[in-house]
Amino acid sequence: MIHSLRWKGAAFTVPFQLGFVFLYLVPIGYAVYQSLFRTRQSGLGLGGASERFSGLDNYQQGITDSAFVSSVLRVVLFACVQIPVMLFVSLVLALFLDALSSRAASRFRILLLVPYMIPGVVAALVWINLYSPDVGPLTPLGKLFGADWNFFAPSMVWPSIGNLLTWHGIGYNMVIIYSALQAVPRELFEAARLDGASEVRIARSIKVPYVRGALVLTGLLSVIQMLQIFNEPALFRNVTPQTVNDSFTPIMIIYNQAFNAGNYHYAAALSVLLALILGIASFLFYRLTSREADR
Repeated sequence: MIHSLRWKGAAFTVPFQLGFVFLYLVPIGYAVYQSLFRTRQSGLGLGGASERFSGLDNYQQGITDSAFVSSVLRVVLFACVQIPVMLFVSLVLALFLDALSSRAASRFRILLLVPYMIPGVVAALVWINLYSPDVGPLTPLGKLFGADWNFFAPSMVWPSIGNLLTWHGIGYNMVIIYSALQAVPRELFEAARLDGASEVRIARSIKVPYVRGALVLTGLLSVIQMLQIFNEPALFRNVTPQTVNDSFTPIMIIYNQAFNAGNYHYAAALSVLLALILGIASFLFYRLTSREADR
């Protein structure tokens, strides 16, 4: 009977397993296969093109591609600033909701989730219009206070994108952290208050250590999402092409190689390299943060 129940329980996972195989494993395997070939022209280029096995040549080209390496470093440096800021704001908001009554917390939680429910492309278009010096209200507002800022300038593009991503992502991360806070035993708070601990001390010494696992999870998801950033820079490129070029992020390079240059094999190799970088970055982030959480 136990054996039969196990098989029946496993049968519920069949749709997920099929989707995982055909939507993830098969495309990854096909990308790896495509990355091992190159398209070559016969003769003087007047004949037809043929695919020839090239081994790891595409990967060697990707590793030595200065534009690809620079885009990865650019996004990594941006993530080192944007992700801690976003998680800190999400943590503060979660602590604020936890201090409210359940009815008030539910209302504010829905309000803070509204930015996340807006599609990313729509949110980017909204903020681009807000940043616009022609139709946006932020430039005239800055002039009232003596600030002549240009959100599309080279020195302001990354802060502008970071503000957009933080505004769009704090609601989702806040809900995860707030859910972890709800699992903290309330008796600990009462005992700490009886000992004379303030609310700030309770939040710092009890609540934050209990939600380190949620912070690791949200941080890991943010790292994976950040290295695949595409929509926001692509839309900013339409406004300020002189600042955001076609090699601004790794995904933009892969997109241009595949759909503009028609070099699918090289784009597949860059995709595999980016997947490896994501895996290594996620592993290192998890090991470092989990080690800190165990201390």
